[in-house]
Amino acid sequence: MEKGRPCVFLSKFTAMSTLIQISILPHEQEDEAKLLKLALDKSEIQEADVVDWRIRKRSIDARKAPVRMNLQIEIWLENDERIGIHPFVPQTVSNAKRIAIIGIGPAGMYAALRAIEGGFKPIVFERGKDVRTRRRDIAKTMKEQTVNPESNYCFGEGGAGTFSDGKLYTRSKKRGNVLKAMEWLVHFGADANILVDAHPHIGTNKLPQIISTMREAIIEAGGEVHFNSKLTDIKVENAQIQAIQINDGTWQEFDDVVLATGHSARDIFYLLHAKNIKIEAKPFAIGVRIEHQQELIDKIQYHGDDSNPYLPPASYSLVEQVDGMGVYSFCMCPGGIIAPCATEPDEVVTNGWSPSKRNNPYSNSGIVVSVEPKDLPNYSEDDPFVSLNFQKSVEKTCWEAAGKSQQVPAQRMVDFMEGRVSKDFPKTSYHPGIVSVDLNKVLPAFLSKRLKKAFVAFGKKMRGYVTNEAVIHAPESRTSSPVLIPRDRITLAHVDVRGLYPCGEGAGYAGGIMSAAIDGINCVDAILRKHSEV
Repeated sequence: MEKGRPCVFLSKFTAMSTLIQISILPHEQEDEAKLLKLALDKSEIQEADVVDWRIRKRSIDARKAPVRMNLQIEIWLENDERIGIHPFVPQTVSNAKRIAIIGIGPAGMYAALRAIEGGFKPIVFERGKDVRTRRRDIAKTMKEQTVNPESNYCFGEGGAGTFSDGKLYTRSKKRGNVLKAMEWLVHFGADANILVDAHPHIGTNKLPQIISTMREAIIEAGGEVHFNSKLTDIKVENAQIQAIQINDGTWQEFDDVVLATGHSARDIFYLLHAKNIKIEAKPFAIGVRIEHQQELIDKIQYHGDDSNPYLPPASYSLVEQVDGMGVYSFCMCPGGIIAPCATEPDEVVTNGWSPSKRNNPYSNSGIVVSVEPKDLPNYSEDDPFVSLNFQKSVEKTCWEAAGKSQQVPAQRMVDFMEGRVSKDFPKTSYHPGIVSVDLNKVLPAFLSKRLKKAFVAFGKKMRGYVTNEAVIHAPESRTSSPVLIPRDRITLAHVDVRGLYPCGEGAGYAGGIMSAAIDGINCVDAILRKHSEV
């Protein structure tokens, strides 16, 4: 049997196969004979009856020493049915009915692919640039500290996920077909291990090529993808979408528009509000991004077995209730880099990403505080922008505190907890640079207060986590959309506008690459159902 079997070419499993759970030490994962023997020992199956087998699921159990790996082994006997990965199967849609898709992040990309699969022609409009050209603008932000409002870490082909890690883990199992979304990634070039690992990850270095391949498939099938094409107006008559305007140009008529513009497209929220299309303030989270040495996180999480070559760089997931509100880790990046993710020149925003090997010396994670609109200053139930305005105010205050550049205000962890300005810093992965401030005076008081309490609790859960060698970068503010674009639960169209489909993170219905992709599929499924019923 070939090594690499965990990468498998199979994905849908019938009741005829046998699934067996085993637990092993990390170094044993390469001993295929032992894996099979352990599985057979837990069953009544004889090795002579095994036609084939594979690892179906793989996860790390680091709750106590020694660290172990939990494997789900799938075994096939003679006459067992095996079904391979469901590939993307396009139709030729050059002359088919058109659907407008605004944005080509994960939600828009998957909406376009699903439209083609369903026999509709997607016309995709993306305000930013293609993935290759977009990389140059991001490099300028890193080196020259300039921000292109239309081409940055958030805007452009692939959306925010393209250059912010490629983590595929989602808890949205009930929202749609996670397996289908993952299989399409494999179809377009992702390593099939993402179908096996409990916390799958592609890596920022590999994701752009996969996204380009997806776009080429859309065009080859007869769809269209237009870059540098910003939605600037919409026309609604009799509660039905009629047309859209791109770059203030001529009106283009569409019966169906998927609005997949991402959580940072604030101009879309203002446009909808100006058109009297309902939007609402929603809960979100905001905080900081903290950076440790990866070696320390490995030592803590692996109980001192941090040099084990069979273990990947360790991650963590932390949550604590503080004063009735959740404080939790967000988008944790082992072996990662902190990146500048502002979308306007007069703000700073941090995010994190990891390459596929996760081999940088730093670990970073957002540590964010849940925020309810009603708890914010100037709250009014009639103001849909109260959460957005608070988010903007934090980002601008941090920008000003760091000298009105893409450097960010920063503080060593213990210094922050004890209220003193840091005199110096260890090296940071944040390339534009950091400026020493007292974040207690920069961040809103309720945020800094809850963060400090949470750090104390986290230090008890992870001994060694609280250290002055860790550096806090502020702010981590784009965890999710601060605005909800409400839609009907059944039709998925806007509650007041037929044919307008708020979709993905920007509409408030997703929180990551996979949940956004699934929502893109779901919205187009709703459109297909609508037209099949006519």
